[in-house]
Amino acid sequence: MRELVIISGKGGTGKTSVTGALASIVPNSVLVDCDVDAADLHLLLSPEVIDENDYIEGQVASIDIERCRRCMKCVEHCRFDAIDEDLVVNEISCEGCGLCSRICPAGAIQMLPRNSGRWYISNTRYGKMVHARLGTGEGNSGKLVSELRGCAKKIAEADGADYILVDGPPGIGCPVISSVTGADAVLIVTEPTMSGLHDLKRVCELARHFEISQFVCVNKADINRELTEEIKSNCQELGALFIGEIGYDIEVTRAQTAAMVITEYSELSNTSVLIKEMWERISNELKNN
Repeated sequence: MRELVIISGKGGTGKTSVTGALASIVPNSVLVDCDVDAADLHLLLSPEVIDENDYIEGQVASIDIERCRRCMKCVEHCRFDAIDEDLVVNEISCEGCGLCSRICPAGAIQMLPRNSGRWYISNTRYGKMVHARLGTGEGNSGKLVSELRGCAKKIAEADGADYILVDGPPGIGCPVISSVTGADAVLIVTEPTMSGLHDLKRVCELARHFEISQFVCVNKADINRELTEEIKSNCQELGALFIGEIGYDIEVTRAQTAAMVITEYSELSNTSVLIKEMWERISNELKNN
């Protein structure tokens, strides 16, 4: 079983579109959407939920008004202004530090488990998918990513899957680290812009640190041919294998509007053919490593 994580140094490069297309191509795979702060793979794959669970992370203050003496110490000392003058806790503002419960002379404040979102196991037309919806303002998305990947591996082992395809988050922060740690390879989808090149270098450095094989794809390559060539020439220095390029294609947008991936919307389109060729190169590299 091989795990491929599709990531990008910045948002908006087309990472999820490529992931969705690969989902339709890669045989016997389990899908994971680890971009939990802005999950959108479900928009392309229309998953049918078969199991859902609460994501419990951290704590939130709860005030027992009957026991409260209205000394207002909790209001005075909460540095996050999470408790108002009516002693109502703003759960979004509460950081779960527990100071209010420790200083309350009446013992009227408890720290309760915080429900930070939901995570799901679903069926899609391309196999099982593990995904989540993080609550508004909730943190610790890196921990949720680890839970999703762990669940996907159990499913893959039970079903005898050959691949796990992970739609990772953009950037180089904690959720990305949680997405790529221990993976077999990353496919970095970038774009021919200065920010795309800059952030590609950062995410390649991250992958090198964790000693993960790197493949690079340039999306919308024809909008700036000069930068595309610069990215290609930089790949060897960055320790990455350039795997292919995709031109700007209005058919991709039309496929998204129809809630489809490009490879099913227009199987013979140039983009579909290029993505299939990229997968052939990636699968050969994965088999040989």
